[in-house]
Amino acid sequence: MKENWHSLNISDVYTKLDSSEKGLSQKEAERRLEKHGKNEIEEEEVASPLKIFLEQFQDFLIWILIAATVISFFADRRIDAYLILTIILANGIFGFVQDWKAEQSIQALKEMASLETVALRDGRKRKIDSIDLVPGDIIFVTQGDSVPADARLVEQQNLEVDESTLTGESLAVNKKVHPVEKGIELAERENMIYKETTVTKGRGKAVVVETSMDTEIGNIATELQKVEEEETVFQKEVNDLGKKLGVMILAICASLVPILLFRDSNLLNAFITAIALAVAAVPEGLPAVVTLTLALGTRKMLKRNALVRRLPVIESLGSVDVICTDKTGTLTESKMVVRKILFGGKEIEVSGGYSREGDFTREGKKMDASELESILEAGALCNDSEITDGETIGDPTEIALIQSAQKGGLEKESLEEKYRRIDEIPFSSERKMMTTVHEGGEGKDKAFVKGAPEVVLEKCDRYYEDGEIKELDEEKKEGFVKKNEKFADEALRVLAVAYKDLTLEGDTEEDKKEEIEERGEEEIERNLIFLGLQGMIDPPREEVKDAIKACRRAGIRTVMITGDNAVTARAIGKKLGFRGKVVTGRELETMSEKELSEKVKEADIFARVSPSHKVKILRALKDQGHVVAMTGDGVNDAPALKESDVGTSMGERGTDVAQQASDIVLLDDNFATIKNAIEEGRGIFDNIRKFVNLLLSGNMGEVLIVLIASLVGLGLPLTAVMLLWVNLLTDGLPALALGVDPGSDEIMKRKPRGQDENIIDRTLAFSIGWIGIWVTVICLSLYRYGLTESASLARTLTFTSLVVLELIEVFPIRQRYGTRLWSNRWLGAAILVSLVMHIVILYTPMRAYFKVVPLGLDSWVMISVGAVIFFGAMVLMRIIENKLLENSEEINRNEQRI
Repeated sequence: MKENWHSLNISDVYTKLDSSEKGLSQKEAERRLEKHGKNEIEEEEVASPLKIFLEQFQDFLIWILIAATVISFFADRRIDAYLILTIILANGIFGFVQDWKAEQSIQALKEMASLETVALRDGRKRKIDSIDLVPGDIIFVTQGDSVPADARLVEQQNLEVDESTLTGESLAVNKKVHPVEKGIELAERENMIYKETTVTKGRGKAVVVETSMDTEIGNIATELQKVEEEETVFQKEVNDLGKKLGVMILAICASLVPILLFRDSNLLNAFITAIALAVAAVPEGLPAVVTLTLALGTRKMLKRNALVRRLPVIESLGSVDVICTDKTGTLTESKMVVRKILFGGKEIEVSGGYSREGDFTREGKKMDASELESILEAGALCNDSEITDGETIGDPTEIALIQSAQKGGLEKESLEEKYRRIDEIPFSSERKMMTTVHEGGEGKDKAFVKGAPEVVLEKCDRYYEDGEIKELDEEKKEGFVKKNEKFADEALRVLAVAYKDLTLEGDTEEDKKEEIEERGEEEIERNLIFLGLQGMIDPPREEVKDAIKACRRAGIRTVMITGDNAVTARAIGKKLGFRGKVVTGRELETMSEKELSEKVKEADIFARVSPSHKVKILRALKDQGHVVAMTGDGVNDAPALKESDVGTSMGERGTDVAQQASDIVLLDDNFATIKNAIEEGRGIFDNIRKFVNLLLSGNMGEVLIVLIASLVGLGLPLTAVMLLWVNLLTDGLPALALGVDPGSDEIMKRKPRGQDENIIDRTLAFSIGWIGIWVTVICLSLYRYGLTESASLARTLTFTSLVVLELIEVFPIRQRYGTRLWSNRWLGAAILVSLVMHIVILYTPMRAYFKVVPLGLDSWVMISVGAVIFFGAMVLMRIIENKLLENSEEINRNEQRI
């Protein structure tokens, strides 16, 4: 059980760690390093190239082809055997290359760069490698440092730490030293600092309490390793389809061989027919076409700022019906912006967002920024942060005050030249305010103050309004307090701003500093003049609201899961159109699984949640049958990203841990990109259905042609070599081109595909059956016609008509999905190449390998007649499909009314 370090006194912490304020000796540190190990995240085992390569041959359909290769070889059909073997190896190599690339995306938990840190060893400060830290070491951190281990603070000066990557809290946390409540949440343990968080302000001294996998980030890493990679919906369906096809093939072949032997066929011919049947039934091009389509899909996604790390997850995007998203940096900018100002008794709106440009308006009317000069000047001068050449350095709230001044035409650098800083009384979590003293010229030195409104107001006895300084009575003070509460209810972080004219008698800066020290901070900070309030917020991204609306129209629910407090989460949610209830982490802790299952149906916002809460919420949603996408950018999001069906991390603000735990990285950190990714995912799934329809209807026709001709004693109309050619090249090239078909304009107006809806639904099954039967009827008719002259001509007619019909069927298949006729130039090229290659076989010496003969004009006329009949059958198919669709929609409407 982990120690509650945050609830202990410093002396007790030292005792339990067998350490002291002098730290450890080098010898003791080395002993502990042997005991506890390096301060780094443990690596997971990497799959070997050989293992990845062998995994490519685990598919049931591949085993059938391997068996066909062996039989062909021993049956002295060596050309057939070598061709089938070449296809098997090509598929294996292609799959290996894709999987190996994915494996090479090294997880961030393995490659976190080891940094140097300052620690006490043998009573002296030393720079040591952070991986050599051990429990009991005394470390020192300062602004800009990445915290090297979990540690309990011993001393701190104005220390603030950005823990958003661990807790989801958008604001930097003010740190303290004294013990806190035992059962308090991670985000509220103010006396602790955690590995991989960042110091944004001040400095601190701390004693290391946990290292390596015992740190909070280590706990997350452990949780990540426990989460097993689940197959995507699409992977499950493809595997299931392969097994069903395999069983069907074996059953047909096992039945056919004894029937042929019974009908006086010799054993060799029976096996050759069975091999042809197996080759006809196996869609050899399907694995390669699926992989290439997904790979091409990744390129399209990349153009829309979505980097895909796992190919199969692209299809899963089209099935997503719930998006669980972090707030900070995902729905919001992860930057503080001043939204409202209270000055001169007036409530003023500030526009422009996170930039130096913007306007000030009151009751819809634009104000002259010079009217606000006093409060804007004070906010920019009582400030330790900087904006230099567009780069921000310092605390986000102070950056917001500088930008607020810039919108009023005031530059901090110019103001500091006018009012040169003499001294300061720094901010601390105890004081909750900061004061800077500046030379004002002509003996009018000034003190500018900013801080928590309730604290600053207590120091004021006057206020500024309508160009006058007035006495601040209790009634007026209460009015300002209510305004502060109003701002806070709108999820604004509010700072009060005040000032005071000083008369410092010293001539030099040093003299004035001494005078300030003599007077003391109590004297400097009393009898202040209250200027007003500046309310700031981490604003929602502009495009997110429309993206959430688009997702809602597409049947996709968005759920906010954040470490921020409920008030802030609710206010941001309201701006973005969230309509459900708000549930907090404390409430989640007391819920049973059944209660949580009910709560996730009605709650749209979960606030103050921990990483383990996020995983619980995800599991509750998935248990209800939802396909869940999780978006986030922090270390705290990593377990949920990995647990979800589609884990989506942020590219700019996202931590390496989050990125490597995710399936997709949004390069522009834009929530709207997830909507685009879902749109692409739906389009890609449509394309997969198109080529599955094309390949399987062709395969069905081939199987029926071979099976029926063999059973009625007409011989073998198609050889294994012919069937391989059709499956891999004649069908394969158009199938690949279908993989880049543009999506329908109506694609985001459909509801998500249900988890129980297979690739081959009722409409697709009808299409496959209808096309397969008509291909069989027409090809067997032409085969029978050709047999009146010779077996070679009959096979050639069957082979050629099969190629032509399977190329024609592409067009009605595409029409079903609302794809425009000439929208895919690659498809036109693929069909043309397939026809040209077939003509090359017929009219060059290559025909010897296929055992075909050149066709005359009369044969082409017969094939054309068959093509016209087939086209008419396809038109009839579309009429029947439309009728089936209308009936299905009517049934759904009736069910909804019931």
